[in-house]
Amino acid sequence: MADIATGGAPEHDERRGRRLLRLLGGSLRVSWQASRPLFVAMLVLQVLVAAALAGQVLVVAALLDSLLGLTDGSAALVSVTGPVLALAGLTALATVAGGLQGSVRRVLGEHVARLMAEEVQAVSTSVPLEHFESAAFYDRLQRVRVNALSRPFQVTQGMFDLVGSSIATVGVGAALMALHPVLLPLLAVGGLPLLVTGRREGRLEFAFKVAQTTNERERIYTNYVQSSRDEAKEIRAFQSAGWLQARYRELYRTYLADLARHVRRRALTNGVGNLAAAVVLAAVLVVLALLITRGAVSFSEAGAAVVAVRMLQGQIQGIFGGVQQIFESGLFLDDVHTFLEEGRAAAAAADGAEDPPDGFPGVFARAVSFTYPGSERPALRHVDLALRPGEVVALVGTNGSGKTTLAKLLAGLYAPTSGEVLWGDRPLASLRASAVRTQVAVIFQDFVHYAYTASWNIALGRPEAPVDHERVRRSARVAGVDAALSGLPDGYESRLSRMFPGGTELSGGQWQRVAIARAFYRDAALVILDEPTAAMDPLAEHDLFASLRATLDGRTALFVSHRFSTVRSADRIVVLDDGAVVEEGSHDELMELDGAYAEMFTVQARSYLDGASAPTNGRSEAAATDRPI
Repeated sequence: MADIATGGAPEHDERRGRRLLRLLGGSLRVSWQASRPLFVAMLVLQVLVAAALAGQVLVVAALLDSLLGLTDGSAALVSVTGPVLALAGLTALATVAGGLQGSVRRVLGEHVARLMAEEVQAVSTSVPLEHFESAAFYDRLQRVRVNALSRPFQVTQGMFDLVGSSIATVGVGAALMALHPVLLPLLAVGGLPLLVTGRREGRLEFAFKVAQTTNERERIYTNYVQSSRDEAKEIRAFQSAGWLQARYRELYRTYLADLARHVRRRALTNGVGNLAAAVVLAAVLVVLALLITRGAVSFSEAGAAVVAVRMLQGQIQGIFGGVQQIFESGLFLDDVHTFLEEGRAAAAAADGAEDPPDGFPGVFARAVSFTYPGSERPALRHVDLALRPGEVVALVGTNGSGKTTLAKLLAGLYAPTSGEVLWGDRPLASLRASAVRTQVAVIFQDFVHYAYTASWNIALGRPEAPVDHERVRRSARVAGVDAALSGLPDGYESRLSRMFPGGTELSGGQWQRVAIARAFYRDAALVILDEPTAAMDPLAEHDLFASLRATLDGRTALFVSHRFSTVRSADRIVVLDDGAVVEEGSHDELMELDGAYAEMFTVQARSYLDGASAPTNGRSEAAATDRPI
């Protein structure tokens, strides 16, 4: 996990050079895969622009010869027509092809961005869940998410620019060599400073972006919470907008100060390179002037040479600019591809190779411990737990006791730090995760409110299959939300979010029922419900659990709840405290034991009845209720 979260150590220049060559090939393949017709169109247009530029040099020489041959009243004016029309045609060709190239580049860039976004999504949705407990992983994911959309095509574009400028350089250079062979080598030398400073600029840009990743993430977050619906009510209630805006300004102030320093360094580096190139250009023009005075070139040749020198300098700068773009984007792309490779490897390493057995054989935790990345304190300690086929098991305990963590381990979302989770008699880690998860339905207390239609919110319980609308309605009826959804403006096709036009919104309890319907729609053998009724009123909660066994129809269920009235009907109740199982049994057995469960149950029951405060098990009720359940 450390590799994908933080990235590997810097490579030597030789190894990085080889890697950049591979990345260049990979970027071209991505652009080719994204849209072959657009890729070919880009290449053809690039060649046309380059050829038109080279042709203009030759036409200028012919035009100058024709112009110098004219005399007053000469009938040879017709001789100028051909070169003029040719120059106009080549200029038009270069202009039109350049404009089309910009349009094609924009569309092809979007195709590449889509393709790369899907690759990042595939990795971020398949890496082991514990990666999302690491701040370093979030930093790297943010950096990759931004660069993956633009850098691959920038490398391809740099390659196109390099190819196009090279073609133009060959054509213009040949014309210049014909005028005098010393001019071309001088211009080529002028491009070397740009190559050196370009590499330096690329390294500066990459180092700056890496250093700013955390600041950028917090700026995005601070901006998001000030414009998000979920946070809007609390910001107004606590009048925290001023603090958030001040925090945003401070983050941006720090970023802008760092950016100013970075831009100064890049500008200085760029200025040195361009100054050296300008000196070389001046030297070339001086040499050209000397050649004219010595009669080595004619006046018309000199005019064409001036055009060629200026044009060729632009093309040589284009070549080295393309190399700079490839190098700079390659550094970022190296980061992207390393992330994708390590992410795929991490996902593959976490996935077993065997198919799970037919039917649900039960899931068993054996001496399971789990510690979150970056934490020294275990969230679970040597937990043993059995969920046998057909059982309904309740999990209770104080906040922070490890209930949700244990639920994630049993669902196969986390891998234990030590011990093992068995699917029947086989280690869960040895089984294909995708196959196991088709048999598990999980609804957590922080379930997702999808801003899609009501039908899709439920059908996402089994997204790999076409939507079964009858099954959607049946799941909604079981969860008690059919009437609410049917009564929406467009029924089940109503969008459940006001973020988009025509959308509507549900209450917290209705949303919770939609999430439960999603779990029922999955039709899984094991159902895990983490605080499934937290947003429901007691009567609605009672109605749901009264029909739970009939709804489960023999399936195994694990539900986490803070309301002890809902756990009484469970076959077994497991009590967690500080990451360890401290009690286990039926409600009657645990009440007779008069331990932690009996204390918590009694405190909650009295708070519902009369709010009386009486000592329980040798401790005051105030002390007991000080630990939330």
